[in-house]
Amino acid sequence: MSASALPSSGPAAQGVDASGVHAFLDALETAPGIEPHSLMIMRHGRLVASGWWAPYTPGRPQLLYSLSKSFTGTAAALAEAEGLLDFDAPVIAYFPEFEADITDPRSRAMRVRHVASMASGHEHETVDEAFGTDPAEPVRGFLLQPPERDPGTVFAYNQPTTYTLGAIVQRASGQSLSAYLRPRLLDPLGVGEVFWRRDRTGRELGFSGLHATTDAVARLGQLYLRDGVWNGERLLPEGWAARASHPHTPTAGAMGETDREDWHQGYGHQFWLSRHGYRGDGAYGQFCLVLPEHDAVIATTAATERMQEMLDLVWKHLLPAFGPAPLSGREAADASLRERLDRLALPAVEGSPEPPGGEADWAAGQFTASGGGPVRTAALARDADGWTLTLTGDGDRLGLRFGGDGWTVAEEPLPTAVSGGWSDAGTLSVDVLFLETPHRLALTCSRAGRTLTARWCTEPLHGGRLTSLRAPRASG
Repeated sequence: MSASALPSSGPAAQGVDASGVHAFLDALETAPGIEPHSLMIMRHGRLVASGWWAPYTPGRPQLLYSLSKSFTGTAAALAEAEGLLDFDAPVIAYFPEFEADITDPRSRAMRVRHVASMASGHEHETVDEAFGTDPAEPVRGFLLQPPERDPGTVFAYNQPTTYTLGAIVQRASGQSLSAYLRPRLLDPLGVGEVFWRRDRTGRELGFSGLHATTDAVARLGQLYLRDGVWNGERLLPEGWAARASHPHTPTAGAMGETDREDWHQGYGHQFWLSRHGYRGDGAYGQFCLVLPEHDAVIATTAATERMQEMLDLVWKHLLPAFGPAPLSGREAADASLRERLDRLALPAVEGSPEPPGGEADWAAGQFTASGGGPVRTAALARDADGWTLTLTGDGDRLGLRFGGDGWTVAEEPLPTAVSGGWSDAGTLSVDVLFLETPHRLALTCSRAGRTLTARWCTEPLHGGRLTSLRAPRASG
């Protein structure tokens, strides 16, 4: 957890109508395809509402996916202020060993500010080409992809741009991103442990892979809302928040989708512009919304592919709840909201905790998956304490205990919550939440034919084995 709690207040004292927060929670919990995991709302510098849907908890780090980019952009701002990098310098200047290889004039003309704003001149995502061309040095692989347009003239959501920005910071500082940020940002903000996925070069990815708490996301948003000042101390260069949230390149139509209006407002330095304010965001609903016009910050984690719909619910329900003045006589409403936030929970799998026909046909069951997928086989076993389903696949082996009502939480071999039940005498359903990620695996074992199906509700984007779905803590 963080070194000190954020200052808090009842919603009404900060002009926030609790009924609007209730309406937002109602909408989140009834929207098909949205699984909320956490919510924090700050207004006028005070935490006015926060909740975690059990079995998710406040102190657990979450995989932020591309919300990591906003932390990388922040590191670049700090490095610029210390004279370690120049936003107007050519990218190639930081990698002189590639001089002879990088001959394309547009690649050579690419500047730090271009990769910071995803305006490298490429018209499409180049992550597969960059990492495929040179897995041992993805920056070189990226610079070997000739841009179709002059740098600075076109936006493309392009992971290697942020990777390169993060690589420049790490090379110029001689430290990993998290180590560089620790004394300059994380410690002053009161952010506890963070974990960042590395590639084969040993670098932290920059564009993704950061695991941090929702509290850390809220603190970053509040720092930007206050133009880089935290508790009276300037942590970020004056004016950086405005630079980061200025639309350096237009994005309308660049994402190839017509129904994602909040992705058409422009892109700054590792922050998106929104219809309201600006934001860092990561796949599946990891959001840091900074709303200067409302003096508010909203931090969320979730599991959804309907990110635009989730933002629409914020605009529809939460924005109208932000009033211009404190509200009086709302003590009961505030208390009711607090009680609701304290008991948020994800529903467990429906079904009987024991097989309706008795355990004889299930107690030593073996099940085989058809086709591809993350699981090849599953073995079910019964002991005095309940059931264990052991999954194997791709060199992986993962034992999952479940039984009774609700979720069974385990920390080893990795943080999971498991719920299972029999819908009938022939069908067992088991859901697995990988608690340091947005990911849920839905498993169905059928007694007839001893078959298994395994389906991701949200697909992990970094690949790897089931047992890698956790924060990348140092071993030993």
